[in-house]
Amino acid sequence: MAKLYVVGIGPGDYDNITIRADRALRDCSVIIGYTVYVELVRSRYRDKTYLTTAMTREAERCRIALDEAKKQDTAFICSGDSGIYGMAALVYELRGEASEPEIEVIPGLTAACSGGALLGAPLTHDFAVISLSDRLTDWDIITKRLKSAASADLSIVLYNPASRGRPEHLRRACDILLDALPPERLCGVVKNIGREGQERYMLSLAQLRDYPADMFCTVFIGNSASRVVGDAFVTPRGYRDV
Repeated sequence: MAKLYVVGIGPGDYDNITIRADRALRDCSVIIGYTVYVELVRSRYRDKTYLTTAMTREAERCRIALDEAKKQDTAFICSGDSGIYGMAALVYELRGEASEPEIEVIPGLTAACSGGALLGAPLTHDFAVISLSDRLTDWDIITKRLKSAASADLSIVLYNPASRGRPEHLRRACDILLDALPPERLCGVVKNIGREGQERYMLSLAQLRDYPADMFCTVFIGNSASRVVGDAFVTPRGYRDV
């Protein structure tokens, strides 16, 4: 019986693809994904059939993957982790109560981990991950989640901080956070993780408000214990004091 592998490919470079993900991509006959993600793997898996769709056509992409997997082993790729703002849940929803094709979800390295490692160790204690995209989530709900994370003194990771269609979202989020957090709160930005043009910055929350972010950025906001150690963004958990 053929199988559908829902594969998280990490940030995009081969060094950050897991062994399990690499094995699935080598073993399958077809690789399906958003056009940008397919181009990240095409040169390494040259003997595959590739099928792509554009952004915002997620359901169509999932249906194509499910149909192909009824005939042959198929990999449906997502950036980062396939279950964190990825397509794994939608694949299960669209298959519904059917038993075929068999689905295997293969985790990948999400931007909170890969970007955090580039900054240092900003997530050693409890943290929240929040997307600023309001295409599928009302801004009122995003606002509630930002306020809750700030009031709980969690470190916060922001995905999808801005785009051409919503250039002010990071500024709006910072304004919400500045109601509860000090303007000097340590923050970090990592851009193009694992890809050409990779950059990292550390700055204050007040400075973050005016940072020209885009969809290739992942934003980190520290908690009250976060600080710079050497050239690293560090959030201690307290091990040193035990």
